[in-house]
Amino acid sequence: MRDFLPGDVRKREYVISIIKQVYELYGFEPLETPAVENLDTLLGKYGDEGNQLIFRILKRGGKLDLKHSNSENDLSDLALRYDLTVPLARVAAQYRDKLPKFFKRYQIQPVWRADRPARGRFREFFQCDVDWIGSESPVVEAELISAVAEVLRRLGFSDFRIRINHRDLLFGILKHFGVAGELLNSAITVIDKLDKTGPAGVTEELKLLGIERADEIVRVIGKSADSAAELRTSLTAGISAGEALNTLDSIISLSSCPEIVIDPSLARGLSYYTGAIFEINVPDLSGSLGGGGRYDGLIGMFGKQDIPACGFSLGLERILVVMDERKMFPPEIELAAPADVLITLFSKDTVRESLRLASDLRAAGIRVTVYPEPDKIGKQIKYADQINVPIVLILGESELSEQTVALKQLGQSRQIIVKRSQLVDEIKAMTANLVRFSQ
Repeated sequence: MRDFLPGDVRKREYVISIIKQVYELYGFEPLETPAVENLDTLLGKYGDEGNQLIFRILKRGGKLDLKHSNSENDLSDLALRYDLTVPLARVAAQYRDKLPKFFKRYQIQPVWRADRPARGRFREFFQCDVDWIGSESPVVEAELISAVAEVLRRLGFSDFRIRINHRDLLFGILKHFGVAGELLNSAITVIDKLDKTGPAGVTEELKLLGIERADEIVRVIGKSADSAAELRTSLTAGISAGEALNTLDSIISLSSCPEIVIDPSLARGLSYYTGAIFEINVPDLSGSLGGGGRYDGLIGMFGKQDIPACGFSLGLERILVVMDERKMFPPEIELAAPADVLITLFSKDTVRESLRLASDLRAAGIRVTVYPEPDKIGKQIKYADQINVPIVLILGESELSEQTVALKQLGQSRQIIVKRSQLVDEIKAMTANLVRFSQ
């Protein structure tokens, strides 16, 4: 869990602003949910490993009975949210009569996981989710993929790959090689670690589960293709995947994203996925920039009926890590200033007039910071340069008597005298191209 200094916040807000713009361009509405959920709401939705990463909250006051607690659940009844999908499912069931038939929402909020920190992996991080509830049509998947691809292109990514798979295809491959029953979900959890442990590591873990044909499984899921037809010809004969490959073909043709590739090794370890699953990767990051899939059975856990749903989540932190390392942020974001001008304090006698000038400029929409105490003008100018404020206003005794202001434009070695009546127009002309803090 980290602190974010002003430069970090500016970069985060820049990325979030583009994500919001694109999501809203596709017709998705904003939603927010509490940081805390009932523990029962979260447990059982993420698989055994996911359950271990949930940040639990101790019961409060009279509810907490350490002497008579027999299990972890006796000590805890609430938890920090693990993701944004399960809270959405709860909301969709709880407010079904208030939501439209096809509910399209985006949500950008922090989530918490008791994970081991690593590059691009933190215990508190933001997810940028986009979900569409109410339809089984592959149009849903196609639109979601198109939206996240548009986000990445606008951010400047050109080498990302969108891997897609279908749970039925993965189940079909595993069943063909004799994996059945409770071993299915355990095997998928292991396969989901492929990018971390590699083929040899996955093969070894599958064998430890008692899966004899682990080598064959890893070899088959290692095949990828640009189309379902291409994949059909390369898969081992006898593998049954129902309509999974046809669904994947429909998604690819409807989304028209050249970055898509079908990857049978893609697992997505969360147990609530029921159909198509996706993940975004770039060459210089071992994990993913985002992922998601269809979860048609999740909302039904909180209501009286199953409602089809599908979603995609972008990981803000990982996007920022890659953009920082690649120096992808526009120069104006890196150098963005907290104010348009700094007003110096010439002496104790001019403080009131300097504050009055600041008030007048702010009323005209100009961002102003005031040096807090009288000091040498050189030191005040140096401070302005340190925080990237481009203009310094000097209001001394002569300027007060003549109703003028000395305006120094930093980086230009330029200082001019401006009449008070013309000051606003002069500043706005000079700062017209500045990127503001609230980007």
